Parts: sequence; structure tokens; C-alpha cells
Amino acid sequence: MTASLHTSTLSTLPLLARGKVRDNYAVGTDRILMVASDRISAFDVIMGEPIPGKGALLTRMALFWFELLKDVVPNHLTGDDPLSVVTPAEQAQVKDRAMLVKRLKPLPVEAVVRGYLAGSGWKEYQQSQSVCGVALPAGLKNASKLPEPIFTPATKAEVGEHDENISFEQTVALIGRELAEKVRDVSIQLYKKAADYALTKGIIIADTKFEFGLDANGTLTLMDEVLTPDSSRFWPIEGYQAAFEAGANPPSYDKQFVRDWLEQATVNGQPWDKTAPSPALPADVIEKTAAKYREALERLTGA
Repeated sequence: MTASLHTSTLSTLPLLARGKVRDNYAVGTDRILMVASDRISAFDVIMGEPIPGKGALLTRMALFWFELLKDVVPNHLTGDDPLSVVTPAEQAQVKDRAMLVKRLKPLPVEAVVRGYLAGSGWKEYQQSQSVCGVALPAGLKNASKLPEPIFTPATKAEVGEHDENISFEQTVALIGRELAEKVRDVSIQLYKKAADYALTKGIIIADTKFEFGLDANGTLTLMDEVLTPDSSRFWPIEGYQAAFEAGANPPSYDKQFVRDWLEQATVNGQPWDKTAPSPALPADVIEKTAAKYREALERLTGA
């Protein structure tokens, strides 16, 4: 396995932005080199320790889904080799973990689709029997399958801030009704196709978030990452029913392992307050998290 990469340092391309995981570099005026680091974040705080191999796994998984879903909506891939835009000395930072993509005008909305009630959706349902203004039937439990997948958008937050759930009407106010309806309909279509496929591989996609942009012609285009454990809640089917009946969170392929450890972690004898800096992740948590990412990729893609 290649060496871990916490933060890329490409000096030959202008850095546009560093996200929680990806470092984005400008390639001319019309393309972006997206480098997936091995960083991991939890509670919107970036951990100091990388998860070895994570960036390459996320990239392989995203490329797999872009190919599977390309008939639903155009995506941002250019088809160009990421290694072609960096110097030989910088290729090690880019190999297997980067995508060379079209530069788009990003929409200021996270397109979240939920097929099951979990996380912040479950919390909201307990208070209002709805999620993001979408009314739901009475009597649902934690991890209940919803009658139909629902679109529950969120605003995009800066790094270190929390995304905020919004209603469909708030989405309309941000991007206009016609585009909001298209984003909603395409997102649900993407989710259904992906969730149906994942079930054949023994994985439930409880929820996921998509990001979209507009190209120079105004065409809605799927961008960023897609259907990875970082942007989705993946549950192995074999652990789901028992957890659901017990009212517990089903075991998952995402960063729940890191989150669970951090919930118990202390700093200077006090429970960690979920602000930076984070406690140092122990080696066994890093390895078990890496193993979860590997298992998700292997199950979904056969790789």
C-alpha cells in the first residue's frame, strides 16, 4: 500500500480549497484536480491521524458509482489522466487518489436522500413526525425503512461548521423552483438505482448526499464524491434486523467506529468537547476504520 497522505502539497498547481478530505487544485480555468487525502473528520473536526489507503478507496468507489449512474445524470469527470497535469516528482501524491474534473458552478445545497430513518432525521422525526418539512407516517422507529425515499436538503457549511437541514421551499428560495425540482427528482432517481444495486451486494444505503453543479451550458452535473462511506450511511444487511428490533443503530461501514470512540474519549481528564484539536486516534481504531472502508469497497465492487 502507498504511504498515507494527510495533506497534499502540489507546488505546480494553484490550490483552490482544502475540504475535510479533498484538496482541490486549479488546472487552467476549466478543470480541477481533486486529490482525496487520507484525512478523516468526525463531528466536523478533522482528525490529526490519517486512515491509510482511505483516499484511494474513496476514489475507486466514486469512480465505480459515476460509471454505474452515468445514464441518470451527467457527471464532472473529464476522462483525462490525473497524472498528466502534475510533475513526475508530485505523481506519488496523486496516483490512484485523484480525479481530473470539469470546473462547475456548484449549487449551494447538499442533496440528501433518505431511504431509512437515522441520525439527524430520526431526531427530527421524534420531535415533529417529519424530516425537513416532509411529513412521515406515525409509529416509525430508529432505522425504519421509509415508505418511499425522501429528499431532505441541507445547506453547505464551511469546514468546521455544521450543515443545516432545510425545507424544500428554502431550497427553492436558494436556487429557483425549476432547478430545485430537478435536483430533487434526479437525487431520488440516483438513490433508488444505487440502493437497489447495493442490496444485491448485501448493503443497505440508509441515506446519502449528492452534490451538483452547473456546467457552462447550465446543464445539471453530478460532482464531488458520490456514494462513499464518507457521504452515505451503509449498513450490512446481516446486522440490520436485530439492531432495528432492539431499537439500536445498525452496524455501519461509515466512520461510526471513529465517532463511537470519540464519544468516550477524554482530553485532560474531561470528555472531549467536539472542537479542534481532536484526541489522537489509537492504532486499533485507525486499522478497524480502514478495514471497514476496504470491506465496503470489496462488497460493492468486487475489487
